[in-house]
Amino acid sequence: MLDKPVSEILKPRRRLPNQRWQIYPQKLEIAQHLAGLINLSPIVSQLLINRGIETPEQAQAFLEPESLVLPSPLEEFPDLAMSVELLQNAIASQDKIAICGDYDADGMTSTALLLRSLRTLGAKVDYAIPSRMHEGYGINKRIVEEFHSEGVELILTVDNGISAFEPIARARELGLKVIVTDHHDIPQKLPPANAILNPKLIAESSPYRGVAGVGVAYILAVCLAQQLGETKGLIQPMLALFTLGTIADLAPLTGVNRRWVKRGLKHLPKSHLAGVQALIQVAGVQAREEGQGDTETQGWGDKKSSFSASPRLTLSASSTKSLKPEDIGFRLGPRINAIGRIGNPQTVIELLTTDDMGIALERAMQCEQINTTRQQMCEQIEQEAIAYVETEFITTLQQDKVLVVVQPNWHHGVIGIVASRLLERYGVPVFIGTYEDEGHIRGSARGIPEFHVFAALEYCQDLLGKFGGHKAAGGFSLLAENLSALRSRLYEFANQRLEPQHLKPLLKIDAEANLNQIDRQLYQQLNTLHPCGIDNPDPIFWTPNVQVIEQQIVGKGHIKLTLSQTINQQQYKIKAIAWRWRDYFPLPSSVDVAYKLRENYFNGDTSIELELQGVRLPNNDTGKQSIHSELLPQSHLFYASPLKPLKTSFQYKQRQYICGIYQKDFLPELRIKNPEGKVLVMYPGRTIGLLGIHREDATEVDVTQPQYDSIIQAALKALSVLNPEL
Repeated sequence: MLDKPVSEILKPRRRLPNQRWQIYPQKLEIAQHLAGLINLSPIVSQLLINRGIETPEQAQAFLEPESLVLPSPLEEFPDLAMSVELLQNAIASQDKIAICGDYDADGMTSTALLLRSLRTLGAKVDYAIPSRMHEGYGINKRIVEEFHSEGVELILTVDNGISAFEPIARARELGLKVIVTDHHDIPQKLPPANAILNPKLIAESSPYRGVAGVGVAYILAVCLAQQLGETKGLIQPMLALFTLGTIADLAPLTGVNRRWVKRGLKHLPKSHLAGVQALIQVAGVQAREEGQGDTETQGWGDKKSSFSASPRLTLSASSTKSLKPEDIGFRLGPRINAIGRIGNPQTVIELLTTDDMGIALERAMQCEQINTTRQQMCEQIEQEAIAYVETEFITTLQQDKVLVVVQPNWHHGVIGIVASRLLERYGVPVFIGTYEDEGHIRGSARGIPEFHVFAALEYCQDLLGKFGGHKAAGGFSLLAENLSALRSRLYEFANQRLEPQHLKPLLKIDAEANLNQIDRQLYQQLNTLHPCGIDNPDPIFWTPNVQVIEQQIVGKGHIKLTLSQTINQQQYKIKAIAWRWRDYFPLPSSVDVAYKLRENYFNGDTSIELELQGVRLPNNDTGKQSIHSELLPQSHLFYASPLKPLKTSFQYKQRQYICGIYQKDFLPELRIKNPEGKVLVMYPGRTIGLLGIHREDATEVDVTQPQYDSIIQAALKALSVLNPEL
């Protein structure tokens, strides 16, 4: 009989995030040289180099986007002049214009932006947004025919329409004019609209290439206002809505997005829009000082200054209060998006178009309450989804390379968020759906960098109803009877494109830093890289071999820590937070950490803290220290009898296995044999094991992967009970 109780042997193993770290090569000489030219520290210069910026000229264009001379968007978008003319004629004739928007933050801010601007310019304009619950994404025939019955002459889609061939063909049959403004991927067949504005249809080198739906709406509205000579009082409200929608939609913060978002973040705290002020107030967002001068420039191609022959970039010392992208991404954006997910989009449209502060505050409070409900729904569905995956798919996940999860009674307004969380947890592309009724499923998809979601949906298009999206995310519907075929087709697609190493979430790390380098001066220099977001990510640093001297669970499953590092016999301490890391608590006492820097405000004091993005055991790449060391007992199971193997049989997933602990070259090893004769071998204290029929032909596998870990735990449980051979 074993000396230790089963409960002690089978205590949960210490898990760490399932990640692959990619650390940028450090170009020290180039960083030092660039730092001297632009008055920034070498570590910040290295961050610029990581973003493809190695010359002072490139640095100026990045750090001072207002210095860029932009081409006129009329030269970049082939149908923009036609779109402006159609709107100008409709306004002159007082023809009724109708906007068809979308129910996400991008679509709702786009709708509000065009409503405000067109009304200000004298247009007769109304809007419609399809029901997420009953109709799904994009313009449809019902909306077209309803517009026609109401006397609409011109339809303007925003953040949708590029794939809506049949509804737009129906609108043209009825004699309506149609302008499509969208930013989603281009389908094989374009809709028969009078004009189409989509950045995916212009040159990849264009600075306008990365705009979201709200960016297309902003360009159209500004060009129309300029054509009519009515820009006064219009630009700043539109800029505020552009900034909200662009960040909330995770558009790349490069090109014109970087330039306009940088302006918008400075103007948002003093925006005259009642809805923006109400949202900021209800969300408790506070503007912070930023060491960059303000810019009121409004034109497309304004130019401030350029480098001289011996360039030396000097940043303005004046401070202005500005919001950060995370204020929108994590505070304002979710409150807008929550309405589109589980509420009525009219609430947000009224919030962003009203000039009455009382109405604005009422609508902002509705956003707050619905967002709270959305958070609770997400938490419940996430837990149900995890339980389902752990029961049904965990042993085949690495083989399938994609996760297809469909269950009844989930709200399809929030399953996209749950898909992102499952992707973060399991590291594979996720397709998640719920039943609209017995015969129909609607879902959302999220992908990893090596997996193109829209291409995967196209690969399955004969099995789907409606679908759309882009590289990282998408939406789809299908008949319930096609679910099994869809799952098989997605497995096929994933296995053609993904390798085992792709199935660990990729963490890109900019540079190594010691804790004594982290101070307010570094943090303020990092502000020069803002706004950060997609394609210009927040810098991620790493520090090796730090000590975890305090840690506790706070809030809804976050870990609050105190970390320390000893340098030249002096100890440096810093606070840290790890969001939603309950599953990894407690962390080992000594780890390598990867993190972003963040400001923490408490009782009027501001401090710099770490926001953990990843941890690993020190020397993890070479030493192969095992996170199984807390699971695998080092005494009675592995060393119970050096002369006589400890072995038994057990059932797992309705299959019979044989397992045992044997001595090999004076070291113990666990062997698990399946009915086909394939053996999994693992060693105490190591993450790398062997898998194969013969040892000499076996391949190395990472035994911390879920499909191996689950069966190892089952084997240890079988071995831990009374064994008659002992």
